[in-house]
Amino acid sequence: MSKTAILIADDSDLRPRVLSERLDLPLLSLAAAETVDYEFFLIYRDGCLKLLDRQNLKKGGLTVEIDPRPGEQHSYPAPKKDLLAQAVGKKSRTVVDATGGWAQDSLALFRMGYEVTCIERSPVMAALLADGFERLAQKDWVRKRELVPPELLVGNAIELLAGLPEKPDCIYLDPMFPPKRKQSAATRKSMAVLRDILGDDTDRQALFDAAFAATGRRVAVKSPDYAEPLGGKPNESYQGKLLRYDVYLK
Repeated sequence: MSKTAILIADDSDLRPRVLSERLDLPLLSLAAAETVDYEFFLIYRDGCLKLLDRQNLKKGGLTVEIDPRPGEQHSYPAPKKDLLAQAVGKKSRTVVDATGGWAQDSLALFRMGYEVTCIERSPVMAALLADGFERLAQKDWVRKRELVPPELLVGNAIELLAGLPEKPDCIYLDPMFPPKRKQSAATRKSMAVLRDILGDDTDRQALFDAAFAATGRRVAVKSPDYAEPLGGKPNESYQGKLLRYDVYLK
């Protein structure tokens, strides 16, 4: 986390100071950020917590997007029609996403009506996720239905999975594989930042083993179509255009 700092945009806002103390990261003004050698910055801007690099200090930034992605249903619960729902299991109720990242799959599963727990090992990404889930809790459709946003657990998923109080119906894994092809500009930015912060998941085999031991019914693994199956030959596999979901049944 040494390459990340917290920025103050408004002196009256106490949240940056609280975050700085909690994450043990330096607290800087916007002017000071231009003179120091940090790669990333966290800032409260535009009603949310954002992650900046040196190119967007003045405006913009990446945040956890809590609204449906293009092409996804806005109704609740959203239909369980896509490959993600098939991999997780339409009859599953509880899902642990052990590789939170930007939580786009966790949030999609939440909108489908699953009870979701999200694990993230990076304190910086976890802070962004916590902000996103807090914003989600304030949405009218969430409040009206008295829904509980995904639970966030921070730490090493291999250790946390072993300590789950109950076995979930599905443990979902989307580990970081070494890149092989060019991605779209939008995907490249968010994923490149995520890769810079987290690095490749070199322990993904151990993570799969921990997930299979901790799940009640199944493990679903999302991987690029060029990657070898993480747990050997899967029981089921759902092929997308550039990715694949491998399912391992207990």
